[in-house]
Amino acid sequence: MNARFNHMNTPDPVIQHQLFMIHQIIHDETWLEGERRGCYVPSHDRVVRENVCGVVMRIGQQMRDSLTQVHWEAQGTSR
Repeated sequence: MNARFNHMNTPDPVIQHQLFMIHQIIHDETWLEGERRGCYVPSHDRVVRENVCGVVMRIGQQMRDSLTQVHWEAQGTSR
């Protein structure tokens, strides 16, 4: 493996949590779109992607701010 990319194996805890939250948003939006249509909808569906992007754009800064604060508190420091 290229040494330049070794840091990718241990991402920042804030980023890890953001990825978990985004995964949950994708799951929720996929389920909601399936309920709207009354049938199975894949997570890569265009409408699902647009809805996920909309949610992430609306809550993205709030998500980063709260997770960064939690990260700093966990380290015992304040920002």
